[in-house]
Amino acid sequence: MDVRVLAERLGEYVRLAASGETVLVTEDDQVLAEIGPPRQGCAAAAADALLADAVRHGWVQPPLGAGDGPPPRAPVARWEELAAELDRDRGER
Repeated sequence: MDVRVLAERLGEYVRLAASGETVLVTEDDQVLAEIGPPRQGCAAAAADALLADAVRHGWVQPPLGAGDGPPPRAPVARWEELAAELDRDRGER
């Protein structure tokens, strides 16, 4: 579908994409873009309009995978070291 036709019938093509179709946008017989259904998990991440706008502007990047939060971190120090540092700090008061 030519880009000029897309501009005239955008709502129709968005409905097609929402129903699972992939629409190829062309100009001079070259594919410029694809309009298709959202990838799995993508709709939930884009539900917040401000976040989606920030992603479009390149201010933030969406996570690569769904994940369950941040990755686990290794402790920065052993408990004995932290407790000794706390004792030193408390002794200086």
